[in-house]
Amino acid sequence: MTDNQVDHTDDGRYIVVKGRRWRATDPSIPDTLRTELVSALMTGRRLVKSDGDAARVMVQDAKVALGERGDPWWEPTEQGTRDRLAATIRTLLRSRGESSICPSDAARAVGGDDWRELMATAREVALDLRADGVVAVTQRGEVVSDTDLRGPIRIVAGDALGFRPRPGGTSPAP
Repeated sequence: MTDNQVDHTDDGRYIVVKGRRWRATDPSIPDTLRTELVSALMTGRRLVKSDGDAARVMVQDAKVALGERGDPWWEPTEQGTRDRLAATIRTLLRSRGESSICPSDAARAVGGDDWRELMATAREVALDLRADGVVAVTQRGEVVSDTDLRGPIRIVAGDALGFRPRPGGTSPAP
């Protein structure tokens, strides 16, 4: 085994590092989203060194989005799925800076091949986050406040998103 490889338990649910078991990343996350989520996790870990506890929210959200914390990805509960969708939305918004995301991005990360089944829940979670000021919901580039939305929506960061790195993954401005 090289330094970059780790052992997995027979069921694939855990990795073993130096004899200690850690929950593995959900293998159903598409590679592009997994790469983005892992990058956000690493950015958060770097920023914890410079920004302390303020940046820990990035690490927590990324770990939940990857399935490494929260309800086990192999035994999802309704609330655990909602929590993971919310963490994924927050992580992707931090990762993409000023860009918007689609609810399907979060659904794909949490649902894998069955992501379409999570679309209604992902939209509901986005509306819950909007009610808390964490995100804003847009249609055709305009912020909308309706609760009965028809058609495609996009999600953008709201004022209450909390800690956000500056572009390039550096500490936020003071």
